[in-house]
Amino acid sequence: MTERPDLTDAPTGTRGAETIGFVGLGNMGGPMCRRLVGAGYDVIAFDIAEAALADAVASGATAGESAVDVAGRSDLLLTSLPRPDHVEAVMAGADGALAALRSGSIWVDLTTNRTTLIEQLAADAPEGVAVVDSPVTGAVDGARTGKLTLFLGGDEASVGRVKPVLDHLGLVIECGARGTGNVTKLVTNQLWFIHAASIAEGFALGMANGVELGTLWYAIKESVGDSFVARHDAPSIFAGHYDPSFSLDLCLKDLGLIDELSDNVSTSLDMTEQAHQVFAKAGERYGTDVGELHVAKQIEEDTGLSMRLEGDWTPHWEK
Repeated sequence: MTERPDLTDAPTGTRGAETIGFVGLGNMGGPMCRRLVGAGYDVIAFDIAEAALADAVASGATAGESAVDVAGRSDLLLTSLPRPDHVEAVMAGADGALAALRSGSIWVDLTTNRTTLIEQLAADAPEGVAVVDSPVTGAVDGARTGKLTLFLGGDEASVGRVKPVLDHLGLVIECGARGTGNVTKLVTNQLWFIHAASIAEGFALGMANGVELGTLWYAIKESVGDSFVARHDAPSIFAGHYDPSFSLDLCLKDLGLIDELSDNVSTSLDMTEQAHQVFAKAGERYGTDVGELHVAKQIEEDTGLSMRLEGDWTPHWEK
């Protein structure tokens, strides 16, 4: 492999000026990678799933041989992985991707991650390598259309360099120092899970007392009951697939991370704890590899109410 120069004085994020490495091409990472290719960046990609890597190459990315290979050829390395332990397995250690990064490069972790792990890995980064966190929200349709929200945490210079790249993926919110991106993302998920755990209770309450589901849904959206869950997620309940693009396992992973952050709060977070119990109950009943909105299915089953609703409920990941 041809040795590339030190990147300490690399240009700051104009299109095509940075070579982007992208590791993790799943439901979220794949569409993000393709958007960066479409924006004109030189993207080197890798995923252990051959089909996912083939899709990225078909869109114009260059295939890397491994995460380490991608890191060694990148100015900016982006990782989008399901869980903190996956990030640690890919990045940590003398043989990990982090050690392969060259001075002047930046690792941008798009994973919803544990803040302490990010700090631990940043402490082990090679000299001259910066680390920022930028977890994302907005579901698969947001990744496909460039309408994600990204929560960016890091030092001012690194944030200034990576933000023009991340702008192609959606709205970038600068949250503060490294780690605050993940804290902010987990707060948004905290509220999302509370809403997801409760919306079917609202449907059940109305339906059991004579309100038609379609009327109820319309009233919720046009009132103080409105939320992302009501507008974006409810159709997955109506269609009966309960959104397999985001699993109960990932919900429970994030709820565990939220629990860790709650140790720094000097009171109990009762609504958050109750939502965690609702998701755990659904996982026990249906298994954790099923869609997140099985928290609603258990309400349907327990009440005997069907929440199927006629409509053109195109799955959001196909929009």
